[in-house]
Amino acid sequence: QVSLVESGGGSVQAGDSLRLSCAASGRVFRTGAMGWFRQPPGKERELVAVIRRPGDRTYYGDSVKGRFTISRDSAKNAVILQMNSLKPEDTAVYYCALDERIILSSIRIPSEYDYWGQGTQVTVSS
Repeated sequence: QVSLVESGGGSVQAGDSLRLSCAASGRVFRTGAMGWFRQPPGKERELVAVIRRPGDRTYYGDSVKGRFTISRDSAKNAVILQMNSLKPEDTAVYYCALDERIILSSIRIPSEYDYWGQGTQVTVSS
């Protein structure tokens, strides 16, 4: 049984930073992809950032490139999302996701991920 536990959401002002963490239990992240998607109100879930293993290559959504950074904490079996220069349009529920067998062409597709966290709210006010 795989469990993903997210932490670090909250309410901030535009331009501020937040750090999200997602720890996995029940499985060590050695293959596949693990990272973050988000779902703004009334919109579809979209890729924020994921790390693909082996190799630790990272993939970002176009709207967050240059502002967000994803990294891996192997000691905690976790991924960390550092979000800088936050904008009101970053407001969403952020979900952690993991899939051990996902192929590269599917890495941006939410429905291709097997495991999800419960979600954490990020609200950015102007």
